[in-house]
Amino acid sequence: MRLVLPRLYVILDAALTGARVAEDARMLTEEGVRLIQYRSKTGSAREQLAVCRQLAEIFQSQKTTFIVNDRADVAVLCGAGGVHVGQDDLSVEDARSVAGDTLWVGVSTHNLEQVRQAAKTTSDYVAVGPVYATGTKENPDPVVGTELIRQARRETEKPLVAIGGITLERAGEVMEAGADAVVVISDIWKAPDARERVRQYQKLLSRN
Repeated sequence: MRLVLPRLYVILDAALTGARVAEDARMLTEEGVRLIQYRSKTGSAREQLAVCRQLAEIFQSQKTTFIVNDRADVAVLCGAGGVHVGQDDLSVEDARSVAGDTLWVGVSTHNLEQVRQAAKTTSDYVAVGPVYATGTKENPDPVVGTELIRQARRETEKPLVAIGGITLERAGEVMEAGADAVVVISDIWKAPDARERVRQYQKLLSRN
């Protein structure tokens, strides 16, 4: 049975949320966001686990699927709903061996060959990007545009998640290209009113 993803997938990036992470997490659940990832590229494993346990407690009461970036071990220990791995992290199958069959495993792809390889794995969804230029990574991969989403859609029936430089103005064309969900980071956390921006996304994506 094909996994059906919520259309809005928000990343809580430690570099942007900082000490507000629990407050921001509660705001997202209050606004109906049901797929959320926590990403920290600087904290120790122990620090990440402490934060993720706090977040897991918030999300479990709201029926929100909580994804941990990179760390399958942390995902299991904190009781998250899944783990997301990149091309330089654990392989999908290694992450699966740690996370088990009940947790989601998502994987990032940046070109068509990586999409084809991801399609052969036990991944639950495939992230494609960066669709547009992004400022949330120090050394981002080359921009792939919406064309890679279209190509990926022809290659796999797995749910596709578009990531990288997604804004409210671009979300519609990304969905039209074949994405099942859009990942939003900066356009929410750098908005003057993050809660209002989430509401705008929910309204837009409910129409697409």
